[in-house]
Amino acid sequence: VNVWKALFGKEADKLEQANDDDKTYYIIEKEPLINAYISVPKENSTLNCAAFTGGIVEAILTHSGFPAKVTVHWHKGTTLMIKFDEAVIARDKTLDGR
Repeated sequence: VNVWKALFGKEADKLEQANDDDKTYYIIEKEPLINAYISVPKENSTLNCAAFTGGIVEAILTHSGFPAKVTVHWHKGTTLMIKFDEAVIARDKTLDGR
């Protein structure tokens, strides 16, 4: 959350964990700041210019010792789907003593 706030000047609209998968989290941004400054031609109306933030988030997580794959989707706004590597979840469970 602190990284997001440093990049975009505010917290993300939502952070959720998937109900059926402990490796998957979602960052949901209804109106990404990046999209506010870009005009997209009508023929490219499905283009989401904020999608590159998925690469930024993936790089930050991976190089901070939390390997993950991040994909970006249109769902309730711009949704970053973060799937952590199994090793991250195993490490977390070990640290929690589960």
